[in-house]
Amino acid sequence: MINIDVLRTNPELLKVALTKRGKDASFVDSCIALDDQWRNLVREIDELRATQKQFTGPEHREEARMNKEALKAKEQELPEIENRRRIALTELPNIPFDDVLVGPDESHNRPIRTYGEKPVFNFTIKDHMEIGQALNIIDTKQAAEVSGARFYYLKGKGALLELALMHYAFDLLTQEGFEPVIPPVMIRPDVYERMGRLTDSQKEERYYLPKDDLYLIGSAEHTLGPLHMDETFSSDQLPKKYVGFSTCFRREAGSYGKDTKGILRVHQFDKVEMYEFCAPESSEQEHQKLSALQEKLFQGLEIPYQIVEICTGDMGPTDARQFDIEAWIPSQDTYREVGSCSNTTDYQTRGINTKVRYPDGKVEFAHALNATGLAMGRTIIALLENHQQADGSVLIPKALQKYTGFEKIS
Repeated sequence: MINIDVLRTNPELLKVALTKRGKDASFVDSCIALDDQWRNLVREIDELRATQKQFTGPEHREEARMNKEALKAKEQELPEIENRRRIALTELPNIPFDDVLVGPDESHNRPIRTYGEKPVFNFTIKDHMEIGQALNIIDTKQAAEVSGARFYYLKGKGALLELALMHYAFDLLTQEGFEPVIPPVMIRPDVYERMGRLTDSQKEERYYLPKDDLYLIGSAEHTLGPLHMDETFSSDQLPKKYVGFSTCFRREAGSYGKDTKGILRVHQFDKVEMYEFCAPESSEQEHQKLSALQEKLFQGLEIPYQIVEICTGDMGPTDARQFDIEAWIPSQDTYREVGSCSNTTDYQTRGINTKVRYPDGKVEFAHALNATGLAMGRTIIALLENHQQADGSVLIPKALQKYTGFEKIS
């Protein structure tokens, strides 16, 4: 959630931020109107309650009755106004940093660095599904019979490959000071909302279990952040870094065409995720460190990639700055996104009430950052396609071999 004081004292800042994101700036005025309505109603209720306490004798019986009825009517209005205000405020996205690239959509994103030589093949290459089916390590056909479209089985060395990737990422990141976590994959609606991940516009993407009033998470980020909900760190405890591994669930509404074939855009996938709490003054530096760790992971896998600066119109709503890492996919002759890296500043921590206390006694909301370690399905796509051989086998990068126990899949 944004700082409510900004809405009340500097609404133009929010209007500029919405305009940069390609949103209707007049929405700020709607939020102000709802906030004013709520504040006025709360003030009226407080005044009526104070007045009610003054009616102590029988001579004030009629006045007390009338005041009580007015109070009851106002109190009955309050929940609806509170709910409308809450929903509106959660739809206000984070304020981008001033120097973030401005643009309406992903076509305005900008690559800022690349790594690795794109492989040159002297044979007709296959895409990941042709490779996976030929090696009997990916099965989408039977998964469709069992679960429907856009699910998949990983089998044999394909399953071992995912487990190896998880161990590889956990080893590297724990050496960098991250604490390993296997988090819950279900989350309460109120906590999801406090993380800024359950606005009305996001609910279509989520899987909801109405009987239990729980949502399935879309990333380990969603339940890693609440590990420190309603807590205050001392400044010497930060940065606090976690690496989580979880299954993730997304409807991927609006996906179409080639992205729905194979295992690129699916409803269920596994992911290693980095999440960090830090002091506000160091969040930009920590953001760069997280992006560098993403690069280190892909460099070890010997996969060409590029780092992309995400423009305001394509950034996630919780983000003040976002980078993506995109791996080279030979069959598509282009780079494709395999992970994001975001500085959410105090947007999420304000929602989950996570603060930092400095030695001088000052208390502020901490900053939070998140970054994909390895999204398993997409990483496996990049591995299979970039390391495919003429005989149909796939070589395993040296950094991964001690985790797989084999040097190639054939």
